[in-house]
Amino acid sequence: MLELSAFELAGKIASGEVSAREAAEAASERVEAAEPEVHAMITPTPELALERAERVDERRARGEELAPWEGVPIAVKDVLSTRGVRTTCGSRILENFEPVYEATALARLGEPVVVGKANMDEFAMGSSTENSAFGPTRNPWDLSRVPGGSSGGSAAAVAAGEGWWALGTDTGGSVRQPAALCGIVGLKPTYGRVSRYGLVAFASSLDQIGPMTRDVRDAALLLSAIAGRDPRDSTSASAEVPDYLAELDRGVEGLRVGIIGEMMGEGIEPGVREVVERAARSLEEAGAEVGEAHLPHQEYALAAYYIIAPAEVSSNLARFDGVRYGMRVEAEGVHEMFRRTRGRGFGDEAKRRIMLGTYALSSGYYEAYYAQAQKVRTRIIEDFRAAFSRFDVLLSPTSPTVAFGLGEKVEDPLAMYAQDICSIPANLAGIPAISVPGGLSEGLPVGVQLMGNHFAEATLLRAARTVEEASGFRFEMRP
Repeated sequence: MLELSAFELAGKIASGEVSAREAAEAASERVEAAEPEVHAMITPTPELALERAERVDERRARGEELAPWEGVPIAVKDVLSTRGVRTTCGSRILENFEPVYEATALARLGEPVVVGKANMDEFAMGSSTENSAFGPTRNPWDLSRVPGGSSGGSAAAVAAGEGWWALGTDTGGSVRQPAALCGIVGLKPTYGRVSRYGLVAFASSLDQIGPMTRDVRDAALLLSAIAGRDPRDSTSASAEVPDYLAELDRGVEGLRVGIIGEMMGEGIEPGVREVVERAARSLEEAGAEVGEAHLPHQEYALAAYYIIAPAEVSSNLARFDGVRYGMRVEAEGVHEMFRRTRGRGFGDEAKRRIMLGTYALSSGYYEAYYAQAQKVRTRIIEDFRAAFSRFDVLLSPTSPTVAFGLGEKVEDPLAMYAQDICSIPANLAGIPAISVPGGLSEGLPVGVQLMGNHFAEATLLRAARTVEEASGFRFEMRP
């Protein structure tokens, strides 16, 4: 059962061939077996999974029709609110915080069989899941390496078979980059396609919830479940949600694919570049027209992101002060209580970004930094607009390297930030992007990134399906 895709398992649950309880038990046993090595979970929830799975089975026994995703065990990044289950955001400051409501993305799964809250970089800040207050997650392909971040726990949980799929969040590549490093599919939808209600905000203009799955078909199915307008989130879009599964096998005949020249040069490992070039050839052989695309302001994306995102962090994390949420360190006077609570509650990376953001927004520096970064963001959006006038899909590596060693970049924040250099532009522009395994380099998975125009997820999934089938890469549970 553990080798099935989520789509296949859902079919067996719906037909009664497998019960949801059996699936939940199998996932929980796998969590117990893999966690000592992988540490993908902050809070395993085997009892919750069984309780909800039994309710799914009871409904089916009464003759109720199940949604095509119900009963499939899922891991959930610990930044999404889960009613009655602690939501830590990978931080000591929320170590014992239990929300009283469910995030919309989860609620839309009906009775989500949650097997656990997945580990993550603190408040989604990082590219390796080494910034979690609860210890790092290890890559199931090589336990001495990182799984990527900040949704590294979600990616590792799927790769290790601890859940058939997972929900992550992507602010600068945090769904796609760990998916690439762990050999699974990661999809960042268009900004607004999925409600952010119940997501603890990191950078509100960039955050998006996305599926992390064993294959492209599972990604299409999970996106179908969670997409759509939510009146509780004013930034969610009212755009019609297509039938992603029905669109999946249309192929890529006549599709115009542009390889982004600026993302194939310096800094990209030769093995990674080779896999992406092979993916481009497979798209061409399948009938797509392949050419070279350009994003002239790509080189400024990383700098702009690391002004805009910390600026929003400094605002969003101000609420964690010992008064309204989470931990409080008692002290004489309210200001001293604030100082001690935030000093003890936040880790080094969170503090670094809060200080960067506060500085960028401060009097005398706002125009020099934040306003300039927003102008760069506009240029990048214009670059994409020009590129999509010529191409339907843009192609690049997801990450410039394969998974790197644990601790290798901890002391060099700039080298760590550079891991997201291919993924950040899609967040700045709010467009959808998907990472699909394209093959191996040095025995480790390489992710191929496909980016599309706003709300073009169906087109991206078609192209990703073609790359997936041509690569010969199939999900294989690790370790």
